[in-house]
Amino acid sequence: MSDTVRIGIVGAGAVVQVAHLPALRKIKGVEVTAICDSDLPKARAIGQRHGDMDAFDDIEDLLGSGTVDAVAICTPNHMHEAHVQAALAAGVHVLVEKPLAMNTAGAQKVLRMAEKRDQVLMVGMNHRYRPDAQAVRSFVQSGELGEVTSVRGSWHVFKPARAMLGWRRKMELSGGGAMLDLGLSMIDLSLWLAGKLTPVRVSAVLERPDRKDAVEEAGSAFVVCEEGAAIFLDVTWHHVGEGERFGVGIRGTKGSAGINPLHVWKEMHGAPMDVTPTGGGSRESQFTAAFRAEWAHFLAAIRGEARAPDLQEQIVLHRIVDAIYKSASDGRDVSL
Repeated sequence: MSDTVRIGIVGAGAVVQVAHLPALRKIKGVEVTAICDSDLPKARAIGQRHGDMDAFDDIEDLLGSGTVDAVAICTPNHMHEAHVQAALAAGVHVLVEKPLAMNTAGAQKVLRMAEKRDQVLMVGMNHRYRPDAQAVRSFVQSGELGEVTSVRGSWHVFKPARAMLGWRRKMELSGGGAMLDLGLSMIDLSLWLAGKLTPVRVSAVLERPDRKDAVEEAGSAFVVCEEGAAIFLDVTWHHVGEGERFGVGIRGTKGSAGINPLHVWKEMHGAPMDVTPTGGGSRESQFTAAFRAEWAHFLAAIRGEARAPDLQEQIVLHRIVDAIYKSASDGRDVSL
């Protein structure tokens, strides 16, 4: 591979236009050479607007063009599994938007294929790369907060119009509603921030419209871990309040911390002390910084300078989410 990594984008939705392409423009050593979407005129328009990329309406044509070393899969959920497998079979590296697949079985199938290949496969858990999340994790890893005893996360957004959710409202295309769309990220961030936790039991409640085929618009879940810690999360697409609410908080035996806003407290000399890091601010938002850092990690993994996250983490995530849906459906706790 040359020093420049050639990137192909599969999908032309909002996350591509507001996150991935702006992030890639700020990174040296990459060239976005192609974009693919079933809406070919849309792909062409975006390709021309962002640097005269080749445009395709079929992923197989993009993969067969010989113009990419890696692809970003940013298609609807039900396409992720097939698109990742096609890219791996074509010998290119893959960064795929979450979720990796529609359920645990699909994720395991992709993992088995990835284990037989030499390419990098990375799932875009971009919240891990937020500067505030990185700061909290460093406090946890250093032991300054003691043993983690609980993690609480919430993500509340207001998306009243069907057009804003599109395919996400259709179970056969999304695999789930707000819990999969928002909750999967919150579970991943909670586990990543807390460090070594082993989830063993799940209890959940989901809020669905009256239609049997409808996905949930909100939900809450409680995850008990082997180590004695617990994770609580609450998500909704229909938050009636002042703006979007997103945050994760950690409670430890020696302190507490959280993000959005970043705060860290430690017990020192028998009293709580605010030890929140200050200074080193940047004009870049947490959102844009996270996507840029995510791409930097992926590219470093391709070049052999870093290791991609363990894909077994994705299997654990999908098992938790599957258990959440089963718990809500059966009205009981579900063991993992």
